[in-house]
Amino acid sequence: MPADLDTQEKNNKMIKYHRINSFYLSTFFCLLFFMGFTTNVFAQKKTKKPVKPEVQVEEADYLTPEERRKYDYFFLEATKLKEKEEYDAAFELYHHCLEIDPNAASALYEISQFYLYLKQTDTALANMQKAVALNPDNFWYKQSLATLYQSKGDVKSAIDIYEDMAKQFSSRIEPLYMLIDLYTRTKDYPMVIRSLERLEEKDGKSEQISMEKFRIYFSMGEDKKAFNEIENLAKEYPHDMRYLSLLGDVYMNNGKQQEAYDTYQKVLSIEPDNALAMMSLVNYYDKTGQEEKYRNQLDDILLNKKVDSTTKLNIMRQLIIQSEHTDRDSTKIINMFEAMLEEDKEDDQTPMLYFQYLASKGMEKETIPVLNRILEIDPENTPARLQLLSYALEETSYEDVIRISETAILYTPETLEFYYYLSLAYYQTDRKEEALEVLKKGIDQITENSNPVLVGALFGMTGEIYHTKGMKSEAFAAYDSALVHNPEDNMTMNNYAYYLSLERTDLDKAEEMSYKTIKAEPTNETFLDTYAWILFEKKRYPEAKIYIDEAMKNGGNESDVVVEHCGDIYYMNGENEEAVKYWLQSREMGNESETLKKKIEQKRYLAQ
Repeated sequence: MPADLDTQEKNNKMIKYHRINSFYLSTFFCLLFFMGFTTNVFAQKKTKKPVKPEVQVEEADYLTPEERRKYDYFFLEATKLKEKEEYDAAFELYHHCLEIDPNAASALYEISQFYLYLKQTDTALANMQKAVALNPDNFWYKQSLATLYQSKGDVKSAIDIYEDMAKQFSSRIEPLYMLIDLYTRTKDYPMVIRSLERLEEKDGKSEQISMEKFRIYFSMGEDKKAFNEIENLAKEYPHDMRYLSLLGDVYMNNGKQQEAYDTYQKVLSIEPDNALAMMSLVNYYDKTGQEEKYRNQLDDILLNKKVDSTTKLNIMRQLIIQSEHTDRDSTKIINMFEAMLEEDKEDDQTPMLYFQYLASKGMEKETIPVLNRILEIDPENTPARLQLLSYALEETSYEDVIRISETAILYTPETLEFYYYLSLAYYQTDRKEEALEVLKKGIDQITENSNPVLVGALFGMTGEIYHTKGMKSEAFAAYDSALVHNPEDNMTMNNYAYYLSLERTDLDKAEEMSYKTIKAEPTNETFLDTYAWILFEKKRYPEAKIYIDEAMKNGGNESDVVVEHCGDIYYMNGENEEAVKYWLQSREMGNESETLKKKIEQKRYLAQ
């Protein structure tokens, strides 16, 4: 039998809307990639081509023109082979280059990479040292040599190379980053400071460098210098209150509470609505146990229109987390949200977070005015409207579904869900013509990016309405379209198959579709009844009896249609007395069919 639209509605799923820095050492390691050095060429043989360094080739002048020509030719060929990942051949050609010119820095560099892969580290190192000696102005050679020293654990030699590079290539900052890393690893803190200062001379003062110097000074036990570093940063940028607030945070985090408080007050005397300082004061009052001032300061931030929404939302999220781990007093959180909404009637982000909080507490009714508030501010907020729609569907409030969906289509005509549910609500309130018109409008909104499940649902609903109007060919065409977009739509396949069986046409197609539905849902009494009835129409009565029995076991005995079908199938299987019992049962359940009445009177099956 066909699934009615109430059943369809229950099977439809509604998508609900459930919508300071320190200078870490990892910075230095990240820069290794930026600096472009290579490790070995063979390691990447099966994944990607080896990295080719920016080599500054300065070959000796003592080669004859013929030797120079040969060297350049074989070096170029070797490089081509390496790029083609033919490493064995490339290795041989680089060796041949060194036979032509044993003092060619470029070939020595390339050969060292191969030896490194072969784990002949000493040979690789010797070749790289010679390349650097022959071409001391090549940045990449020296960097690779320093990396080799590091891989051998010879940090001192690596430091010497980078110190030399920092002087020689004074415009580049990469060697300084490497020196900071190496000095930190060896806990040579004075040299870390010196390297940071050199970096500062090149790039100017920054929060990251100052914070790292602060950390290093503290590690050295030089607290005064540590605080001076942040104080100097604040002086360097006197108009940027962020650094003065940072200084206050540094004081606060290191036990200087009074200095922290005074610094925050200084910031607020200059910028009364500075969110960073206001937030820091919240932290100050919390840590010093001043509960009343803590609450008042929170109110000053959350109810201040000059404080951006992002800051407020972050605070509310923190308060929610804190509440969940302490008193779990939702009243306090709700009161705070209400006060914020009252203060700023244009902010749509706060009510969204408020809705999420209420929903997490299972307070669905309380979310409705919040969702309506969101839509007053932003009528195009589809997630909020979909959530309201889901509540209306749960309550089977078709008038609310109509009201919500009609408005939604005006503001967001591209959202197909609203057309589907509006047509459903119209259908259920006996407004079939309006339902059909809405479906046509929804179909006009379909694009190549539309959700195929929704598209299928629109066509499937269109088929249902056409069938109720007796427009069978239009109904079957709509069903075909539905299944093109969503071939797994069991409801549409069931109804299409059942209506074909009633027409006693395309029964093979009907059987194929119906069989798919019972494979997908083997205990669905509606699908089982449809399949049994198709088998009945195909005169396969013993098989039909198997499936109608399954339908009855799984709830079909509560449907007068299924019970009547059961009687028909039993009759054709020669069980006449049982057939009459089922027909009588169907009659008692409210089946007023004249054909059924005649079957009972004549005690025999009569076709519809």
